[in-house]
Amino acid sequence: MQTMKLALAGAAATGVLALAALPAQAAAPAKTVTVTVMGTSDLHSNALNWDYFKDAAYADSQGNHVGLAKVSSLVNRIRAERGADHTLLFDSGDTIQGTPLAYYYAKVEPITETGETHPMAKAMNAIGYDAVTLGNHEFNYGLPLLATWIDQMKAPVLAANAVRDRSGLPAYKPFVIKTMKVKGEQPIKVGVLGLTNPGVAIWDKANVEGKLRFTDLVESAKRWVPVIRGLGADVVVVTAHAGDNGMSSYGGDLPVENASAMVAEQVPGIDAVLFGHAHNEVAQRFVTNKVTGKQVLLTEPGKWGQRLSRLDFQLTKQRGRWVVTGKSSTTLNTNAVPEDPKIVSLLKPQHDTTVGYVNKVVAKSAQELSAAESPYKDTPILDYIQHVQIETVKQALPDNTLPVLSIAAPFSRSAVFPAGDIRVRDVAGLYVYDNTLLAVKLTGAQIKDYLEYSAKYFNQLAPGDPVDVAKLTNAGNTPDYNDDQLAGVSYDIDVAKPVGQRIANLTYDGAPIPADKEFVVAINNYRQSGGGGFPHVTTAPVLYNAQVEIRQALIEYATAQGTIDPAGFAAANWKLTRDGAPLF
Repeated sequence: MQTMKLALAGAAATGVLALAALPAQAAAPAKTVTVTVMGTSDLHSNALNWDYFKDAAYADSQGNHVGLAKVSSLVNRIRAERGADHTLLFDSGDTIQGTPLAYYYAKVEPITETGETHPMAKAMNAIGYDAVTLGNHEFNYGLPLLATWIDQMKAPVLAANAVRDRSGLPAYKPFVIKTMKVKGEQPIKVGVLGLTNPGVAIWDKANVEGKLRFTDLVESAKRWVPVIRGLGADVVVVTAHAGDNGMSSYGGDLPVENASAMVAEQVPGIDAVLFGHAHNEVAQRFVTNKVTGKQVLLTEPGKWGQRLSRLDFQLTKQRGRWVVTGKSSTTLNTNAVPEDPKIVSLLKPQHDTTVGYVNKVVAKSAQELSAAESPYKDTPILDYIQHVQIETVKQALPDNTLPVLSIAAPFSRSAVFPAGDIRVRDVAGLYVYDNTLLAVKLTGAQIKDYLEYSAKYFNQLAPGDPVDVAKLTNAGNTPDYNDDQLAGVSYDIDVAKPVGQRIANLTYDGAPIPADKEFVVAINNYRQSGGGGFPHVTTAPVLYNAQVEIRQALIEYATAQGTIDPAGFAAANWKLTRDGAPLF
């Protein structure tokens, strides 16, 4: 009996060993799918690879190309490679302003009056965008034109943090969820949240005050990302019209301007941020979320359609749900592909109309005037802007007894008025922004403060150091458009002195300016509303604001005069010095 038990035990043990020796049945590999998100930003109405200011194909020293027709060719290539059903295309704002093409269909033949489809809507619809976010420049031409463009867009136009002034409710669609079908599996849902820039409240105050408010990007994302996740999104992408350095170009109580990395760090549940506004190229950047410890992907596709961001997400099926298990991004150069002939053909009528408009002769110039040295010298071409602004304000205020001054800055170093015929594009190339003209009242003391603030644009130059104009300007990355120059008074900027102590010999009509003497100062709406953070102007009494576009005023003045002759307006009233000696 004992022998039988041992035999049975041995047999059982042998069976166990035999079973153990058999290979375990391999688990089925987890299902993995890759989806691709493509992104543009800061297109600024560059539809074709064309420079309307030069009336030629776009070219720069880096070999870049521009425009949606170029973007379209890259998008078509990626859709063919990846499968169109596994790709999405988003944009992060600043779409309908920036070139004469946009200006023409906003101001010369407004789409709000003609019913014509905006060229950027026409192109984006044809390319097949899946979602577009509002940038700050979308508000430049007013809310009615913006509403018309949004109605014309097939893609949803997003801005979760643009809310009604009174109710606080979203004024535009906050987010959208796109569904991708996967054969034999549940679909993949990609949620996209759109965030615009709080600076709109300053930069387009005249268009939005009392109508819209712009809330903090981080707080808005904290509100909406859980909603998007709750609706079943497997991937969450934020499209933000905000840079990633955490800084602002303005002061006051407005939320942070460049908050994209802050959103990635502080809001859980975000997989990637496609951002814009800064016009930088960021192929791939990872930020660690402070709540979850997870990596959030950031990318910025430069400007004007010069680059296309490509974001690839690997999703793996885990416990019946899609989970992002890998992600990466890169930027693709649109100069590597030809323009999509479909987009070129589609936009040809509107493009040709714009080309005809910008080539219209408005006056003659007595001599060639160049803006190349305008950042550091008083040039006649900038004096033309100053002269027109002063004359416009004087005519509008016939009872004014105060001296009228003017503020202008060099917007383009490449602007030129050729000797002979001056065309619309020459004037537009000098004054590239769609600013309007105001006049405010400032005192002598305030003007001194203002000029000191502007003079921080220059790097300090030590005694004996060579004068290198390439190293003289743009101190602290201050842009040329913040190099404000004042006409109607005389002054020196001593670049040997520290910031705040540079303005010397400030005089009016040959005499030192008393601190309490009052002046009328012509200024553009961007600056008066707080753009650049210059002192005093946002709180100064406004004496004139007829919403006259400065560029149009320059064109109309030239047309009325027939000839632009610096002998009638050029006055070298300011100069750079070093320890009191002229720099040039």
